[in-house]
Amino acid sequence: MDSPRPPHVLLCVQHLTKRFPGVTALHDVGLTVQRGEVVAVVGENGAGKSTLMKILAGVERPDAGSIELDGKQIHIGSVHEGLALGIVLIHQELNLVENFDIGANIFLGREPRRFGFFNRRRIDADSGRLLNSIGLAVSPRTIVERLSIGQRQMVEIAKALSVNARILIMDEPTSSLSHHESENLFRVIGDLKRQGVSIIYVSHRLAEVQKLADRVVVLRDGKNSGELTGEAIRPERMVSLMVGRDVSLFSGQRPRTPGKVLLQVDGLRTAAHPRQSVSFNVRSHEIVGIAGLVGAGRTELLQALFGIERPRGGSIRVAGVVVKSKHPRHAIRAGLALVPEDRKAQGLILEMATRENIGLAALNRDARGGAFINFAGERSNATAMIQKLQLRPPNPRQIVQNLSGGNQQKVVLAKWLLLKPRVLLLDEPTRGVDVGAKEEIYHLIEEAAHAGAAVLFVSSELPEVLGLADRVLVMHQGRITGELARADATEERVMRLATGESL
Repeated sequence: MDSPRPPHVLLCVQHLTKRFPGVTALHDVGLTVQRGEVVAVVGENGAGKSTLMKILAGVERPDAGSIELDGKQIHIGSVHEGLALGIVLIHQELNLVENFDIGANIFLGREPRRFGFFNRRRIDADSGRLLNSIGLAVSPRTIVERLSIGQRQMVEIAKALSVNARILIMDEPTSSLSHHESENLFRVIGDLKRQGVSIIYVSHRLAEVQKLADRVVVLRDGKNSGELTGEAIRPERMVSLMVGRDVSLFSGQRPRTPGKVLLQVDGLRTAAHPRQSVSFNVRSHEIVGIAGLVGAGRTELLQALFGIERPRGGSIRVAGVVVKSKHPRHAIRAGLALVPEDRKAQGLILEMATRENIGLAALNRDARGGAFINFAGERSNATAMIQKLQLRPPNPRQIVQNLSGGNQQKVVLAKWLLLKPRVLLLDEPTRGVDVGAKEEIYHLIEEAAHAGAAVLFVSSELPEVLGLADRVLVMHQGRITGELARADATEERVMRLATGESL
């Protein structure tokens, strides 16, 4: 028998079950949310978090179970019905029309009218009031494409408040935000909480969860794994409930001795910072991390190395041979591989199967007769990489868009590891990835370095940089402001260099 619920519970989910072909995404899941409460939902990729949020927002329908709002059972058959009930989901990939202004986005599809025409004056007035309430000091007439990612996140919140949101679901809201933007978001969440708005907060960043959450609900393999409150909300407790074991992300590292220089960069200038140049090298068996604040030029550097953006000057050598770097094909021929920051837009073809995505980079190498796809080789390679990377589910025919974020990232890695690159470039290799998948990805990066690759990676997570890198290069406004050996690298030193200070 279900236990009685306190009278202040706003949302109550009981025995929720959802099945997809070949997999049960949720099994007998329960969740309660009180008025003005921040409830964090955490779990590994594939634990069922996204499915649960989509059901609450009306994107998906459950196969079994019940949902109550204010003590009354409800059926959320569509996003429109969810909005009418005051339940709003802010997706990780923001849902804004970039060439519309802020006001038009906030009231898109719900535009107030006067005499049959859009009431622009009311749109501006109401949008301005909403923006002011969340501390976003910009005009409602500002075009969205001119806004930073953090400002766009605020517009999404304003949009949610415009429909009188009672429950705001945030999916990885800080994954693309700077430290300052994240702090501003946390302030707004506190204000919303005081106004009685309930927040369901989904994040892999456990330090954030510890800071924000009144209660943490943990999912594992589509089931409730545990719940934490108060002082029990600690990263190690959450991790233990998430993965069923203790995880120490960097404890299994083995010592490596750097070999010969594989990547040599001299005076490289990028389009983002054409007046600044960078010079550095990376050796075989070495992992070098690049740290810096948003806008420092880290992503642009990796794109220039891989030929996505043509450098404005300087030279790139791999194993002593100059690389043209006018197109990614030149970089691939030289032995470079890039795992991009945005896996969905730049690293995968979401509608294709796992097997086909893994084989993409090797199509030319493995082609039969120089022109025909080697399907047998593709199947064999995919099977081997799926086993090596422990992809879940281990089905080469699985459509990639149906995989969890961590497994999608492994597919991108598999695509390049299949080529055995000399130089592995990684841009935010664990963004949007749970702690269990992080551990596995770190192991893969270490294995690539042990096999002789030179690894260069960008990360906005300082613990990741400090834990994984043998050396740390710090960038500020397009230039390298310092280099730190592993033994000398601390968060304080990295941040001083990242802000342009000297040590």
